[in-house]
This record gives sequence, C-alpha cells and structure tokens, in this order.
Amino acid sequence: MRRLKTSGALLILLALISPAREAAVFPSYRAGQDQEPSADPNSDFWVGIRGVFIENSILGPAVPNLRAEVRSRWTNDHLYFLFLGPYQTLNLKPDPDTASETYKLWEWDCFEVYLGADFEKINLYREFQMSPQGEFLDLAIDASVPKPGWSDERLWNSGMKVKARIDAAGKTWCGEMRIPISAVDKRPARPGNEMRINLFRQDGRAPKRDFLAWQTTGVWNPHHPDKFGTLRLVAGL
Repeated sequence: MRRLKTSGALLILLALISPAREAAVFPSYRAGQDQEPSADPNSDFWVGIRGVFIENSILGPAVPNLRAEVRSRWTNDHLYFLFLGPYQTLNLKPDPDTASETYKLWEWDCFEVYLGADFEKINLYREFQMSPQGEFLDLAIDASVPKPGWSDERLWNSGMKVKARIDAAGKTWCGEMRIPISAVDKRPARPGNEMRINLFRQDGRAPKRDFLAWQTTGVWNPHHPDKFGTLRLVAGL
C-alpha cells in the first residue's frame, strides 16, 4: 500500500490558512468619570454594558443554575467589575469584617478576578475576591510557587474597594469591585491596552461546593495562567 507523504512546505501552508484561535476576550468599556461602587446593575454607570458569563465548572461541565454575569468598565485610574448571579443557599462567613481584608475568603461564597499585565512572566498576577457580605481579599500571586495565596501574598495591598448586595427575594447577589489600575498595570490606561484575566465563582458548602470559571482549567485549581483570557480596554459601546 502506497504511503502518502506531506511535505514540510504543505504543512506550513496549512498552518497559514488555518484560522488562528484567539483567546477569549472580555471587553472593558470606558467611563467618563470614576464613581463609588454601587453594586447596582441598573445604575446609569452599568446599564447597557455588555458582559461575559461564568457558567461552567472549573472542570468543564456547564452549571446553568449558577450562571453569573460579569461586566467591566475603566477610567484613567480604575478598573470596575460588576458581578450578578443567582444562588440557591448562601455560604457566608460569620461575623464579617468589611473594613480589612479577609484571608481565605475563598472558603466561602465569593467572586474572584485574576488579573495580570505581564505577558512574559505570566505566572505573576493579582487576585481579587469579594463576598456577598462585602468582604474582600487581594493577593499578589506567583503561580510558580507551591500553594499560591497561602503565604505572604496577602500582605500586598491594592487599594481596592467593594460593594455587595443580597436580594433574598430574588435569590441573587450582586457585587462591584473598583481596582486601581496602577496596582496591576504600570502603563497609562488607554483604549487597546490588554491584560490577562480569568474569572471565578465559589458557591456552596462541601460536599456540595461548586467552583466555576469563565475560562476552565480542567482541574480543581484556578492558578493556571496559561488558561487565562484577555481583558481589553475599549473606547465605548
């Protein structure tokens, strides 16, 4: 039987004509001025802003009952993220502290943003978390070390602000983060700037705990920066 051979030139040609797979893009829309976080998706600041969705387990399968929307805006000085998602029951930390960060907030219900501007050392990025009660945590992560987030990463301070609301009647909770851009990126903010990002949601109590991701990693571990998507600053809607 004759064996067909594919030349190196043909392989190169096929690679050139095959469409490149672009990383998932999360647009962040420019705002005219800064505001205090409101956690109100119907406010003038947030209404009409298109977002992305956290709707899959970090392992891959869809989790439609916990599908959460995330929107983003930016100014010269800050990045804003708005989270809105349904819940069945809330897993909340007793005696919440909203004045100072809460270490190991990931053990309770929370939304998370992993964000970095270094496209060469992709293991270096920032982690931001917030709970339905308005607790927060910010970490300077090096994903190459064992158990990132469990050591002195919490000593870093971003200057982030958060606001959260629980709608018990509608069984949803909404949260907003305001993060100084200078805590993540040393470039002046302008349309076209890109950063590396992933979004996560922790929900429920073990053994029925759900861990969702915008860009899934395939393992029960969010610290896989090779799986991150792209946050892109855009001029407007």
